[in-house]
Amino acid sequence: MTPNLPSFLVLTLPAFAVVLSFVVLLLFPGLRVQSHRLLLSFSGAFLLGITLFELFPEVFREYEVRQTGVFIALGILLQIVLEFFSRGAEHGHVHREEAHSGFSGMLFLSLGIHAFLEGIPLAHNPDVVWAISIHKIPIALIFGGFLLGSGKSLVKSGFVIGLFALMTPLGALFGNLTALQQVYPYLLALVIGMMLHVSTIILFESSKNHTVNLKRFAVIVLGMFLAYLL
Repeated sequence: MTPNLPSFLVLTLPAFAVVLSFVVLLLFPGLRVQSHRLLLSFSGAFLLGITLFELFPEVFREYEVRQTGVFIALGILLQIVLEFFSRGAEHGHVHREEAHSGFSGMLFLSLGIHAFLEGIPLAHNPDVVWAISIHKIPIALIFGGFLLGSGKSLVKSGFVIGLFALMTPLGALFGNLTALQQVYPYLLALVIGMMLHVSTIILFESSKNHTVNLKRFAVIVLGMFLAYLL
């Protein structure tokens, strides 16, 4: 286990990851056309590892098992619904041809809800911030590249990215509200379901035609191993 992080860092690291990724896109425009598959694989493995090693033991040790399972299943279903609007941007599927079809608003709404909800565990599990922040990097690169490639001005793209960066810190503050402590276990289970769906889909889609790719496999093992060490 790592030492507990100051609350300020827990709130700001996910937002910083988003903003830094957008700045990198501006400095290195060629990144917009890359698939980020290795980075996605690492972030998916790290996120899955944190979910299995940190969140699963807590939610099943301290709370009613059957109801917890129900809310995990609901989280998976909720993420499937969100991906109906985002078209799978959470795991790397964004197509430029959708940029002028009114897709941008749906994409922001879906990614924003996902980011807000995944901030909830940070209220009581600050170590999860590393997995969430790493997960933010490829998503911010994909989302930022989509915005910049859609013809929107730099100011508008930066404003949307700024709003997106605030979603996870707002979710962490929401999860810490005293009035929500009675339902926090079920919110946590809901988020676990979402994380399970996103991370496993990333890993399943990380190789083309289900062939073994040693680089991606090594990256996945590294992500899991680092999550265990955390």
